[in-house]
Amino acid sequence: MKKKTQEVSQQIDVLLTKIMQLAENKQEVLLGKCASDAGLTNTQEHILMLLLHEKLTNAKLAEKLKISPAAVTKALKKLQQLHLTHSEKSASDERIVLWRLSKTGRPIAEEHAQHHQATLATYAQIADAFSENEQQIIARFLEKLEKEF
Repeated sequence: MKKKTQEVSQQIDVLLTKIMQLAENKQEVLLGKCASDAGLTNTQEHILMLLLHEKLTNAKLAEKLKISPAAVTKALKKLQQLHLTHSEKSASDERIVLWRLSKTGRPIAEEHAQHHQATLATYAQIADAFSENEQQIIARFLEKLEKEF
């Protein structure tokens, strides 16, 4: 293995380890600290953000978050206890329970959405430091790395 290749592979290992530590038990990795100080988990805040735009069922939240329905149920139970969400029966089928934000949950959801956008803006700013050709190489590298997972 070439010396530079070995150095790069070690850098990847260090970066992925840091990401794993940051992401442990989280739905996503956001840069910086959440400004809301609501004491919620990242998953709970992400659920609130998803409910900003529409009412959703447990199953739909689990699908969007790519987590188990049981994890969603646990998060929603806590959010409901904190009066951040409400449940209601679907008008078309009373067996379906829909979740929506409360007035108290809306500012936290909006802050999380802003935090998410700020993270994406940081990624874009970092990418802007590279030429279009370099960005294409980075994108190819990330695609190949993702396939390994």
